[in-house]
Amino acid sequence: MTRMTAARAAVEILKREGVAHAFGVPGAAINPFYAALREAGGIDHVLARHVEGASHMAEGYTRARHGNIGVCVGTSGPAGTDMITGLYSASADSIPILCVTGQAPVARLHKEDFQAVDIVSIARPLTKMAMTVLEPAQVPGAFQQAFHLMRSGRPGPVLIDLPVDVQLAEIEFDPDTYGPLPVHKPAATRAQIDRALDLLDAAERPLIVAGGGIINADAADLLVEFAELTGVPVVPTLMGWGAIPDDHPLMAGMVGLQTAHRYGNATFLESDFVLGIGNRWANRHTGGLDTYRNGRTFVHVDIEPTQIGRVFPPDYGIVSDARVALELFVRAARERTRRDRGAWARSCRERRRTLLRRTHFNDVPIKPQRVYEEMNRAFGPDTRYVTAIGLSQIAAAQFLHVYHPRNWINCGQAGPLGWTAPAALGVVTADPTTPVVALSGDYDFQFMLEELAVGAQFNLPYIHVVVNNAYLGLIRQAQRGFDMDYCVQLSFDNVNSPETGGYGVDHLKVAEGLGCKAIRVEQPDDIRPALEKAKTLMAEFHVPVVVEIILERVTNIAMGTEIDAVAEFEELASGREDAPTAVALLD
Repeated sequence: MTRMTAARAAVEILKREGVAHAFGVPGAAINPFYAALREAGGIDHVLARHVEGASHMAEGYTRARHGNIGVCVGTSGPAGTDMITGLYSASADSIPILCVTGQAPVARLHKEDFQAVDIVSIARPLTKMAMTVLEPAQVPGAFQQAFHLMRSGRPGPVLIDLPVDVQLAEIEFDPDTYGPLPVHKPAATRAQIDRALDLLDAAERPLIVAGGGIINADAADLLVEFAELTGVPVVPTLMGWGAIPDDHPLMAGMVGLQTAHRYGNATFLESDFVLGIGNRWANRHTGGLDTYRNGRTFVHVDIEPTQIGRVFPPDYGIVSDARVALELFVRAARERTRRDRGAWARSCRERRRTLLRRTHFNDVPIKPQRVYEEMNRAFGPDTRYVTAIGLSQIAAAQFLHVYHPRNWINCGQAGPLGWTAPAALGVVTADPTTPVVALSGDYDFQFMLEELAVGAQFNLPYIHVVVNNAYLGLIRQAQRGFDMDYCVQLSFDNVNSPETGGYGVDHLKVAEGLGCKAIRVEQPDDIRPALEKAKTLMAEFHVPVVVEIILERVTNIAMGTEIDAVAEFEELASGREDAPTAVALLD
């Protein structure tokens, strides 16, 4: 046994659990932990500019690679409360991150000490475990249990709160004999899989709905194999996008009220059977349940028992890790006689070829649809997109193409503004070899743009496309139902930057002041050259490069309240010639 501080024991456990990076901001109550990080070595630390930013960096880090667990660190009081949004976002999307906070000494926890807050009570609804460790000897067990819980069952975040005197206390701990606890994941039985396949085989027009649980389980390869064995088209959810490549013949398109394709909704409405794997029937995917469920049989496979029947009762439910279930699905499908579903798959492909939204506009100011058309042309199939919320995210999901799992990284359920930049930095930290392109509206970008300095300081290069209409565009569109346009305009005459033309904030000057490179685009034909230049600048300077594209002030993006009643505000594409975004998929 070795005598060391409890903080040092915690760091040694992090290393043995596979942690190689941490994101955070030091402070008085967490400095013993930082001292242990420095002394132990082996964990690189990225200094955030805001502790909420650190939590989103940890999220991006986890989401980028299977098996990663992002770690964010902060001091007592407001550091923990700042990280609550990150815990919420991680919990909502089943993302394991570990938040470590400092705390006032144990004897002062009830005395309203400086920056002493009951962070555990605040965080508990958003975590799989939230614990203030009151006894130094409990620190190793608390961290061991944290990793066990984050990886077991439905993944999710944990918060460990460490009083400063607990961190400093010495304990006996042997890091060389430490081992992670076994991970528990529920597993389907062969009988359950056979029952589900019986229901599928009885269907004429079946679909597979592929959720984020497939991405989390690193099971995209099995999903594609199962779809090919059965000939069943696949509808990825927003969190499952990339589980099947966009150019795969069995990719049927996304379904929903906003982040959806016309052809995806049309195909779903023709279906008679749905096998959901690792999904949660999110309301922006389903819309009204009467429409969504009408005339269809549903089988639901999910790792979380209480998720089965939460939104609606399926005809058959299976509690299982997605990878385990898909391994059995593949094995069972190989043993069965394949039913010919060629006509159904061909009809899905025909809808994908014809039911397209137009993207090629030459208008000035630029229409947003043209931006995504040019992004598809400029960025290759290995590109990893990171985005948060708003009309920019909705349009991106309607128009961009994703070809690999974990190449669409999005805070799907929580959708906090400002998430994009810090999450992108976490993604680049986790995988510096894959090109990363972040996408923000101007308001999302302004929420946490100070984190760009982190990218400049630590040489974390990525391209950040900012579509600027000087509006809270999604809220403005929603306010149409109230016949108002109220408190959503971001435009003003910038006395220091008249060249912004009344659009307000000079994002170029801000980005450059934070140590990054920046380009502004005002003509549609300049979008592609600007994106190519951004690649060159990123490679040369190894810093984030902002490409701001000035949009027309008002564009309504297709959406609705039912999947059979999505409003299309722009004229639709009339074939391949009018739909350049579709050409790469269909040739």
